[in-house]
Amino acid sequence: MGFDFSGSKALVTGGARGIGLEISKLLIARGAQLIVLGRNEDDLRRLQGQFPDAVTPYVCDLAQNEAVDQLLEHLLTNHPDLNVLINNAARQVEMDVLAGNAAQNIVDGRNEIALNLEALISLSLGLLPQLARQERALICNISTGLAIAPKAASPVYCATKAGVRNFSRAIRYQCEDAAPQVQISETVMALVDTDMTKGRGASKITPQQAALEVVNGLAKGQDEIWVGKAKLLRFLNLLAPPIAAKILR
Repeated sequence: MGFDFSGSKALVTGGARGIGLEISKLLIARGAQLIVLGRNEDDLRRLQGQFPDAVTPYVCDLAQNEAVDQLLEHLLTNHPDLNVLINNAARQVEMDVLAGNAAQNIVDGRNEIALNLEALISLSLGLLPQLARQERALICNISTGLAIAPKAASPVYCATKAGVRNFSRAIRYQCEDAAPQVQISETVMALVDTDMTKGRGASKITPQQAALEVVNGLAKGQDEIWVGKAKLLRFLNLLAPPIAAKILR
């Protein structure tokens, strides 16, 4: 069963830059109204200027628990018709856990956990009761192939994305049993050419291509959307997990 975005109201975190920006544009093209969340007000206003009738900007730092609580209160009070949540916002920090600055590694790691995992879980848990009251609803959590086969340089990022993957599966199981109208989808992202990946790796796909695969997969009702070369990882991990781990390490 697919998902029709026409007439939906969607919250897109990190929706004014990179992959999130391209997802926002595609959802608007499919007839959705958006609440676009980000830290940079200029980016949000720029997007709103392009789509004044479709975009409501919301400035928020999801790494701050109090800000997440305030956001949830705002959404539940002012947007009872919200029926789509795209958990896209994330950050990745490379760290040397042996020779690096331990104190800074702790700070960076906590911020990664707060944004990549805690905020995603809080928004999902906070909104699921409301989503379950809708005729149709959707949560899309953006993960990565590094959730399956981690790389050495970003241990905390990989751990958070593994958490996203398992959390997504668990809430999908509950919704399948008790709220089948709520679609829970996980996107397993490949390496995409964004600010996060500057100077990292080669053979990146564009944010536009990544977003198109995400939105098309959601529209088809896919539980898991494997983007770009992540499709190869899916099969390689089934056939030869040690090889998959060695490649991404």
